[in-house]
Amino acid sequence: MLINTTAEKLAPINNVCLMILAGTAATAVLVYTKTILMPFVIALFISMVAGTLAEKMKQKWKVPYSLGLIISFIAFLALITSSVLFISNSIESFISGATTYTNRLNDTLNWLLLHSQKYGISLNAQFVLDTAVKLPVFNFVKSLGGTLMSIITNSLLITLFVIFIFMGKATDDKPSLVGNIQQQISFYLLIKIFVSLLAAFFTWVVLASIKTELASMLAVITFVLNFIPNVGPFISTTLPLPVLFLQYGFDWRLVLALILLTAVHFVVGNILETKWLGKGMDLDPIIVLACLIFWALVWGIMGALLAVPLTAIIKMLFEKNDTTRPLANLLAGKYSFK
Repeated sequence: MLINTTAEKLAPINNVCLMILAGTAATAVLVYTKTILMPFVIALFISMVAGTLAEKMKQKWKVPYSLGLIISFIAFLALITSSVLFISNSIESFISGATTYTNRLNDTLNWLLLHSQKYGISLNAQFVLDTAVKLPVFNFVKSLGGTLMSIITNSLLITLFVIFIFMGKATDDKPSLVGNIQQQISFYLLIKIFVSLLAAFFTWVVLASIKTELASMLAVITFVLNFIPNVGPFISTTLPLPVLFLQYGFDWRLVLALILLTAVHFVVGNILETKWLGKGMDLDPIIVLACLIFWALVWGIMGALLAVPLTAIIKMLFEKNDTTRPLANLLAGKYSFK
């Protein structure tokens, strides 16, 4: 009797220890298998969205399910290809104008040093200039070209995974859990893709209207960054400012761009996205930030982009088990320690 009572008292502790060990092991697997696992997860998300779009096309326009899958996947390939081409062309133009940007940077620094001296701020001019010259901006942009080749390589691997996943879709009927996950995740991704396209388009309109260099590249980056909750829109709002500062100096165009881009992200993110997504993935905002940091550490920038849908899937799986249901409640911000 005493043994049974002790075992019952230790059961919650054992469960917690087992979950910690399982979480540690799962994280290690994610880190060491990301080269293969990350493209597979991206392919899985693409297949979810493609499956949902195929079902919509079948219901509305009587398009066969398999043909709808192919059309949806071709649309994704076209989106990825156009993004890579936009960024490639922008990088080439940026690198070709490297001397011009360097001269502008030097002129801007000289202007800042001159005005700082007028207000009694003493700065080591030579140190500031040397530091600015050594900034690895152009090396970073050149390395981005290598990253594009990596994206193309991963695209081929993702395409292979998607084909195999599609081959396994003999029918669009799925078990309740899998169907529920696909429905929620694909709905989230479709809305996110649409609002990200809106944000990118209006960003391009704002930047192109004031003749900003690299406007296309910044618009594509805005589309990508919009998938990162909270942090992404802030970065994409401030990212064009250094380009505008080098191009025009502290000009009215810089202030206008800041105001208009802030308005774009506020309307798209806080009004349209909130209205269309509703409660979204039912994840607590603090948990979203924590998971964003975790997935970024595990899978880098791609982990940050996929943080919300990955965490939402984990939450839905946790909800199906009595032992892990408290963790699901914690992810939703509903957990009580009372």
